[in-house]
Amino acid sequence: MTRRAWSIPLATLFGALLILLLPASPAGAHAIIERTAPVAGTVVDQLPGEITLTFSEPVRIVADKIRVIAPDGSRADTGKPAARDTELVIPLKSGGPKGTYLVSYRVISADSHPVSGGYSFSYGQVSAVPGGNDAGADVKTDAVVKNAMSVARFIGFAGLILLVGPTLVLFALWPRRLSARDPGRVALTGAGLLVFSAALELYLQIPYTSGTSLFDVSSTAAREVLGTTFGAAHLIRIAVAIAVAVLLRPLIAGRAGKIDQTLLVILGVVGLATWPISGHPSASPVPTLTVVADAAHLAAMAVWLGGLLMLFAFLLRRADTRELTAIVPVWSGWALLAITVLVLAGTAQALVEIGTLDALTGTTYGRLVMVKAGLLAVILGVAAYSRSITNRRFTPAPTPAATDPSDFDDSDDPDDPEDSEDLADLSDSEEVADAPAEPADRARLRRAVLIEVLIAVVVLGFTSVLVQTSPARSVAAGDNGAEGPFTTTVTTNLVKLEVDVSPGRVGPNTVHLYALKPDGSGPQTVAEWKATAALPAKGIEPIVLPTLPITPDHATGSVTLTPAGTWELKFTVRVDELNQTTIAVQVPIRS
Repeated sequence: MTRRAWSIPLATLFGALLILLLPASPAGAHAIIERTAPVAGTVVDQLPGEITLTFSEPVRIVADKIRVIAPDGSRADTGKPAARDTELVIPLKSGGPKGTYLVSYRVISADSHPVSGGYSFSYGQVSAVPGGNDAGADVKTDAVVKNAMSVARFIGFAGLILLVGPTLVLFALWPRRLSARDPGRVALTGAGLLVFSAALELYLQIPYTSGTSLFDVSSTAAREVLGTTFGAAHLIRIAVAIAVAVLLRPLIAGRAGKIDQTLLVILGVVGLATWPISGHPSASPVPTLTVVADAAHLAAMAVWLGGLLMLFAFLLRRADTRELTAIVPVWSGWALLAITVLVLAGTAQALVEIGTLDALTGTTYGRLVMVKAGLLAVILGVAAYSRSITNRRFTPAPTPAATDPSDFDDSDDPDDPEDSEDLADLSDSEEVADAPAEPADRARLRRAVLIEVLIAVVVLGFTSVLVQTSPARSVAAGDNGAEGPFTTTVTTNLVKLEVDVSPGRVGPNTVHLYALKPDGSGPQTVAEWKATAALPAKGIEPIVLPTLPITPDHATGSVTLTPAGTWELKFTVRVDELNQTTIAVQVPIRS
């Protein structure tokens, strides 16, 4: 393959990688915490023997990332936490001090993504939350690791395209007259990229799971990852890619037998299955449907984009008119079938992962799907234009000749009755005989194919980000689930203010305010509290939130918050005659 032929596909892949490196929305938790015992924000009369967190799907424990901090800052948990299907159970020490306890956790959801966070409850009396404002600060996912995971997934998608499309074209459409060396190299490159991406994802899953930095990897965490479904699927993918690379060599040399071809098909099915079983589809409400749909979606994508790359980089440059007349109509039919599967499988997945119109328009996942669908619509328009060129210029008149591209051998011998008959039949075709217009049509088709490839690779970039984004169904479940009250802490030069809003739903809500010194060393006396609540997105101006001081550092108030949305609560805290500060907090109120 010439350097020029490689330049556009490689530049396109590089451009899509740059898109992935741009700031993206963070990947959220894919399992949603549905309820806790004790309930978040409540005060219990007796310290329980264990804490139970219930999630929306089965979870797996991350070692040393689940803890309960007592009011005095000591560890209140004891023994080893247990994951029982959707429940996480944390044993507690007996005889703990009265006050507010902080629960922080990091677990792995069924789709292999980490879920981290925390909440507080009180025993006997309310006190300052130990550990500050962010319950999950030490269990968050490193941004570099998260972005690197998206890049690794993109490389895997690119490898799948470069392997599947060229292999299929070499198997069924490649003219015998042309050397298969360069397209064979593309397919082998695809296999190499698959091995590299799978190994990279396996490595990145270790810090991604444990919440550590890129190079902070322990042998214990590595063994845990390798023992999961995610680890097994990626090891199988590596083995399949290596086996396919070995079987490709006789195919490239034109010596592949039926056994080789059958093994390639079987390995292809096994390899494709490793994607859905280690991601979102396996954790959906209907896993059988979503696993099959995702595998079909990937296969159609790989056939379509890989075939387009072969058409653009090789066939439209090297094949003659006679060969293209047999090849292009067949490929056009395959592309139409692949697009149909893409649309149907993608629709099935979207219905399961999104479900409602509100989830489509109101979540990051839904908006990414809409952008992806819009780009796909543009591609379909370009594909329709390409198909019109194909039907007009590269469809021969109905004859029994030139129906199998592999029938084109290394020579057109006039003494060979079969070749003479093929040439005679093709010369009778008015479309093929119109030679002066053929180069222009070939150029138009190449440009249309290039546009399809460019847009499709951008779609691939969006897909790589989509895989790292919480499905809309999970976000919607979290918005509508019993997550407990909203809690946060904001620090200024005068005060560290803890804000608790309960229950965090439309209707009456109770607000608790706790003031600490800026360094958190102890309570901060407040001379006067003032508060307002507003919903700017719905045009609701600030309304007064009456506050009642309970102690010098603690005040409470009640307010009715409706409708749902992100409310802005502002608190003015005056600590003495001369000094006061105003703090604004964004509080999500669920319906």
